[in-house]
Amino acid sequence: VCFIPDGLDCSISFVSHVLGKVCVHGRQKEILGVLVPHLTDLTKSDCIWQRICWRLVECVPDRWMEAVVLGFVQRAPGADVLSRLLGNLVVKNRKAQFVVTQKMLLLQYGHTTAVLQNLLGYLSLDSLRRTLLLRVLQELLETWSSSSAVKHSPAEQQLYISKAILICLSHLKEPEIESCRQELLTSMMEGVKCHLDSSLTQLRRLGMVVAESISSKINTEGPVLKFEYEEDDETRELKSLLVQTPPFCVVPSLPDDDRSEKAGAALPLVPESSEKPHTAAPAMPDEELDAELDSDDDLTPYDMSEDKELKIKTPVYIRDCIEVLTGSRAEDVDKWEATVKALESLVRKNPAATREVSVELAKILLHLEEKTCIEGFVELRQRAQVAILTTDPIPVAKYLTSQFYSLNYSLRQRMDILDVLVLAAQELSCPKFHGKTKHSGAQKPCIQLLPGSDSSKDWRRIVDERIKSKTRRFDMGRSHVELASCPNEFNSVAGHFFFPLIQHFDRPLTTFDLLGEDHLVLGRLVHTLAILMYLAVNTVAVTAMGKALLEFVWALRFHTDSYVRQGLLSCISSLLLSVPTDRILADMTEELLETQSWLGDVMEKDPDGDCRRLALQNLLLMENLKKKLEAVPS
Repeated sequence: VCFIPDGLDCSISFVSHVLGKVCVHGRQKEILGVLVPHLTDLTKSDCIWQRICWRLVECVPDRWMEAVVLGFVQRAPGADVLSRLLGNLVVKNRKAQFVVTQKMLLLQYGHTTAVLQNLLGYLSLDSLRRTLLLRVLQELLETWSSSSAVKHSPAEQQLYISKAILICLSHLKEPEIESCRQELLTSMMEGVKCHLDSSLTQLRRLGMVVAESISSKINTEGPVLKFEYEEDDETRELKSLLVQTPPFCVVPSLPDDDRSEKAGAALPLVPESSEKPHTAAPAMPDEELDAELDSDDDLTPYDMSEDKELKIKTPVYIRDCIEVLTGSRAEDVDKWEATVKALESLVRKNPAATREVSVELAKILLHLEEKTCIEGFVELRQRAQVAILTTDPIPVAKYLTSQFYSLNYSLRQRMDILDVLVLAAQELSCPKFHGKTKHSGAQKPCIQLLPGSDSSKDWRRIVDERIKSKTRRFDMGRSHVELASCPNEFNSVAGHFFFPLIQHFDRPLTTFDLLGEDHLVLGRLVHTLAILMYLAVNTVAVTAMGKALLEFVWALRFHTDSYVRQGLLSCISSLLLSVPTDRILADMTEELLETQSWLGDVMEKDPDGDCRRLALQNLLLMENLKKKLEAVPS
């Protein structure tokens, strides 16, 4: 540190220029890693050094201001330190104000939570900067409540904006909340609506958490919003941001003696009487005493130790199950529960009897509602539906696919139909395992293909499984399960599962519009078609299914919902993996060239990270296809 003798005036603009030049050339870490700790110590109690530090950053030219401000915000150990180092720079310098209030919050989303806390805490620590804090909160809420932003921005940016909103709310004071209560309420209602409309579970949960936090701030005394969702580390972190931690919570380590003294001093004073385990009984009014004397607590209970629970007779015939499930008598509740639990095994044991009433039974189960609280009711019903569909595939598949586009069904029922079709197709397409294996740890190599929100992981696993199955490995140490050769039962019925689902997607109904507001069901439908396409490998209809699926994908390729786009890209993966190479080259060459161009655009421009990864995966599959073509002798 240099000292200026005799009170001479000096200018530090040259130092500011050097600092800006070094930072803009990518050496922020090296110079600020040394400079910020020194300035932090010097400005703790010396107002002259504070003014020097303020002047240092104020004299940085605008073209280098962003790099300097960003470096200070990232390396300051706390908001109070950042306030000492920068002063009211954001009020005096327009460039710094743009970087702090716009670029770092709305245009970027890669900064850590600690950087956000530094930044917004800095804005809250001075009365001149608090107006900027309120303006920032308003702009963040406008972005958060914009349906266009929710659809077209990545989930990581939505999480970043949600964190910034919660940190801003933690810094608001009661008069400030009162002044913008109506704006907060309006933004909350609009934002939670567009988040709940999203097909992605993460975005829906983000909307719920932020709406709950805003509601708790604006309704301190009245009822607040409360949603039901599964908490994870992300939601717990978000909720913790609403509680402001004091800047002096970090305590330096102390010697053992001092630490014990401090800890002893911090303990609350406990009265001596509290050490005794017995406490005096409170005085009771006469009315309560009389009521206690009149109670039935002194009556001797009946001895029920030898009582036996009555066993409910489980139905033996399929038609008995139909009679019980369609009955309305209240005394048959126990019998109804036993029927629901036994139905799957009964269907599989009596395939001939099931085929006689398969469609009727499928209709009953599709409309079946839970009469009593049975553990795992949804799973029991689904397994029974799958058993019926695998026992009599063609008529039941025709019924279910026709009901998917019928009137008077809820979205939940339509998605249940898709789940049952997927599980049944998987069961029909998997070979039956026979024989013994010497290695007890060997598992059945089938893939659990339930359509879910995290489709990219499922499809990466699918591709890995297919690559693994086509890779020759010389392994003498492990035994493998012996597969008995048997026909693929899905071969003859694949078209009945697939084509009815793909026919009427563009025909809106009164209560069902796949291309409109029901995009969640559209996403599930697209993922279902992708899975059916994958399971149809080596079937007769696979080429026709591939051509129809490619036309379907091409019609929806610019859909605004990221979950739908992920499903479309998964469809391309299934097509490339399932349709024979010679049929792809003979029947779909032009379509694949157009698809390749579209995949290149998705990989470069799509805001969703999973979509970009799936597009890259498909391009690699196409490249392998091209290499295979070049390797074939002409």
